[in-house]
Amino acid sequence: MPEIQINKISDFLWEIPKQGGMNVPGRVYASERMMDDIRSDKSLEQVMNVAHLPGILKYSMAMPDIHWGYGFPIGGVAAFDVNDGVISPGGVGYDINCGVRLLRSSLQRDQIQHKMKDVVPALFSRVPSGVGSKGPLRLSESQLRQVVRQGAKWAVRNGYGEEDDLEYIEENGQIAGANPDRISDHAIKRGLPQLGTIGSGNHFVEINYVAEIYDGEAATAMDLEPDQVTVIIHTGSRGFGYQVCDDYIRKMLHASEKYGIELPDRQLCCAPFQSPEASEYYEAMNCAINYAFANRQIITHWVREAFQIGLKMSAKEAWLPVVYEVAHNIAKVETHKVDGKDRDVVVHRKGATRAFPAGMKEVPERYKQIGQPVIIPGDMGRYSYVMAGNENSMHETFGSSCHGAGRRLSRKKAMKSAKGRNIYRELEEMGVTAMAASRATLVEEIPEAYKDVSEVVDAVHGAGIARKVAKLVPIGVIKG
Repeated sequence: MPEIQINKISDFLWEIPKQGGMNVPGRVYASERMMDDIRSDKSLEQVMNVAHLPGILKYSMAMPDIHWGYGFPIGGVAAFDVNDGVISPGGVGYDINCGVRLLRSSLQRDQIQHKMKDVVPALFSRVPSGVGSKGPLRLSESQLRQVVRQGAKWAVRNGYGEEDDLEYIEENGQIAGANPDRISDHAIKRGLPQLGTIGSGNHFVEINYVAEIYDGEAATAMDLEPDQVTVIIHTGSRGFGYQVCDDYIRKMLHASEKYGIELPDRQLCCAPFQSPEASEYYEAMNCAINYAFANRQIITHWVREAFQIGLKMSAKEAWLPVVYEVAHNIAKVETHKVDGKDRDVVVHRKGATRAFPAGMKEVPERYKQIGQPVIIPGDMGRYSYVMAGNENSMHETFGSSCHGAGRRLSRKKAMKSAKGRNIYRELEEMGVTAMAASRATLVEEIPEAYKDVSEVVDAVHGAGIARKVAKLVPIGVIKG
């Protein structure tokens, strides 16, 4: 494919002009320095491909953590009219509702850093991780059906956390419209043993401390202060969500042909949102969304127990309240202004995060004055960020922001780069105690495999989509 024409609109915004079969232009939020990395794979071509889909509104968008993915780029955002548009599994991804939860503590860094050799093993023993990992929960099929309808609410009602936790989860931890009758037997079989596990790949539980505050008012609303210990949980719907996606991609390939939708890439298979095929996928996807909400809620319970064990503290002393939880891979019906009018749209966020501003009804009362918290994990050796949604996100990105650092190296290249190195020791020298299900997992996730998340966050901040609140530096991590 010839080099893609992309024009600089501002310091943090680039546009691919509408051309060929594109229904709208493409837009990329990134600094000039980041564009070399972005141009190095086929992700810009994917931005253009998404722009071909019927009913797409305004732009096919990508966040600064964009990289090549299945169908949509990871970091891709697109909204479709509910009447004339489509829904596409490739715009959600295989790990449906992969997301992050931020917990805060009343502990300071100096109270805990010297105890990482106790806390990290306690985390590793309490929170199952690794490929195909299974948790201690033994659910019946009828219980799983309750989980996928009720989400995190099921977990809380069954003793995994408190009602207060639910207030600080996107959708309060339960999205409407889930129908377990749309789930295959194979998906149910895969989901039964994996609730309460982080899995493999880039999923993790990470202990951090607040290294820097940028927005005092927002940090105070979130109860964040310098040197405070926090925890990030990053995982999704595990094999259950993967199977839901896999099942429906096959169905959507047939639907695309049935409805005469011309696809620039088969991985963008889709169906009109008002069609029976779309309805079935939407109801199944919502089941996987709720599974992931429940999964992170149960893991939160395990993490709280691990802190008590590792620190030899009471539940009250080691308590970890939820700051907020956001979803990454999701398609949701939301109301947004398009051409000055309110319209119901299906917003696809794939490797992207909702970033609603102050005053929105979806934002918890505690954060009404500052905007929705947005948690942006980086790599395990450097830092992560907490941001807050800005009004500009509603005008430009359908209330969306970046979701993380974004990969620079494939897993194969990361393993080659790490050959002969002791990654555990390197992390120790950075002040990070790490444990993983296998050395291979840790090697694939070396810090240099990822973009510098500070550049990603600065681009989003500079574009006015979300603003920086705090920087978190890791001191302990378990990887899948």
